[in-house]
Amino acid sequence: MPDDQAQLLRVLHDEHAPALWRYVVWLTGDRQLAEDVVQETLVRAWRKPEVLDQSESSARAWLFTVARNLVIDDKRSAHSRHEIASDTLPEQLVSDGTDALLDSWLVADALATLSPDHRLVVVAAYYRAKSIAEISAELDIPPGTVKSRLHYALRALRLALQERGMTE
Repeated sequence: MPDDQAQLLRVLHDEHAPALWRYVVWLTGDRQLAEDVVQETLVRAWRKPEVLDQSESSARAWLFTVARNLVIDDKRSAHSRHEIASDTLPEQLVSDGTDALLDSWLVADALATLSPDHRLVVVAAYYRAKSIAEISAELDIPPGTVKSRLHYALRALRLALQERGMTE
């Protein structure tokens, strides 16, 4: 847009935007909608440079007509007819535990694919919250073996869960 058109648009805004906003608020009673309509009206004026070259009174009439038509279009739109304003938020979804139950079935199924030695250390560490030292003493194996079994068991468990469609 050439500088002279940008200057004309700036003058158009400064001279007409406050009156245009008051007019739209009077039509709708909605201050936020009025701001949106005024902005859209001025964007349309910017897209039609011939409006900027008109006399001040005809440019003002054009702006008010466009704003009025935008308000009418908004009232006729589907969102205006089908949306209901509410001050209260809709109720929040409450988990019924179904997802957790299905996940636990998948994990139990995947655990069943592990070797007995690997399954023992995973169950002891994650289900019974035992430490490496406690598992070592309980199973009478060195702590390094517990760590190694746990490492390989978790890798195998991750693979089994991925095969069942679970992702990280």
